[in-house]
Amino acid sequence: MPAFSLDPSQTAWCAELRDLAAERLRPLADKGEPGHVNRPLVAELGRLGLLERLFTSGAFDLCLMRESLAHSCTEAETALALQGLGAHPVHAHGTRAQRERWLPRVAEGSAVAAFALSEPGAGSDAAALELRAEGDAAGEGDAAGEGGSPAAEPDGPARWRLTGEKCWISNAPEADFYTVFARTTPDAGARGVTAFLVPADRPGLTGTGLDMLSPHPIGSLSFDAVPVTADDVLGEPDRGFRVAMGTLNLFRPSVGAFAVGMAQAALDATLVHTAERDAFGGKLRDLQTVAHQVAEMALRTEAARLMVYAAATAYDEKAPDVPGRAAMAKLLATETAQYVVDSAVQLHGARALRHGHLLEHLYREVRAPRIYEGASEVQRGIIAKELYATMEAGQ
Repeated sequence: MPAFSLDPSQTAWCAELRDLAAERLRPLADKGEPGHVNRPLVAELGRLGLLERLFTSGAFDLCLMRESLAHSCTEAETALALQGLGAHPVHAHGTRAQRERWLPRVAEGSAVAAFALSEPGAGSDAAALELRAEGDAAGEGDAAGEGGSPAAEPDGPARWRLTGEKCWISNAPEADFYTVFARTTPDAGARGVTAFLVPADRPGLTGTGLDMLSPHPIGSLSFDAVPVTADDVLGEPDRGFRVAMGTLNLFRPSVGAFAVGMAQAALDATLVHTAERDAFGGKLRDLQTVAHQVAEMALRTEAARLMVYAAATAYDEKAPDVPGRAAMAKLLATETAQYVVDSAVQLHGARALRHGHLLEHLYREVRAPRIYEGASEVQRGIIAKELYATMEAGQ
């Protein structure tokens, strides 16, 4: 792995992204309704060409985008990331028809994507999925949606019917299509899962928004015999777990980049505050305990950044140790961001707890990444599994 130092063009691009996020995306984010998809914000990401880069750039550039946007506008960062998470399986595993129908709309910001993996009883244990894809023996695909709209029907006869629930799904229930993972072979664990591209207007598909700590659009989905065809499959039947894990291996390091962006924003705010705040006959920065705390915040943020960059580079170079590196990057960066933001709140005092303060916002935002796309405990399990597998392979 190379030592990581951004070249001048990368540094300039990151600065440009931070400025765009502050000047053009932040105003749109402020106008959004908490808990709902902010379509004007998504459309602006499309106009700026950032959504298209989800499909033309590697993991390293994705991390630079997420880190830079998160520094100035976490809502814009999240909107971009969710588009990528929901649409990447289509980009990587979709048929030509699937890609041509959906990816241009995702890139321009006119279609909202969602990644539907988690369930009420299968969050961290993704192999325990219970959403059933049951064979439709009749193959008639005659289920009717509300109002009987023919536009909601699949293009061909239904081969399966999806029945069950998904929960904690970002962009649900307002997305235009979902990458859905369902069990096609009972009692087969990870081997019996298939990935489907399911348009939101399919009959039998309904959803409800959830009121969460962070103001992101998150909801649950209910599948009542939702028809899907062979043309809706992403990849191969019973091989959907590979689709899910491949997507997560790409996006886990970039979750770490999101966390690093938040940590850097908290650190920058703390540097300004401690340099200006009068306390005990001097400035806060003059107190050794404060100075050492700020140094520790900076140290951990930079360490997390380097690990994120290393994991992203490993992904781009198709290195064999991507799962372990991705897990390490996600784990270290999200835990670090929690520490840095919490420390920043402590050094700012009560003012940081007021609604509308940057750190109050970051404090609410920083908690979720330690859970989604695999909780910290899951990442430790992945790391240990990869370590032992590497040891045994070398024996």
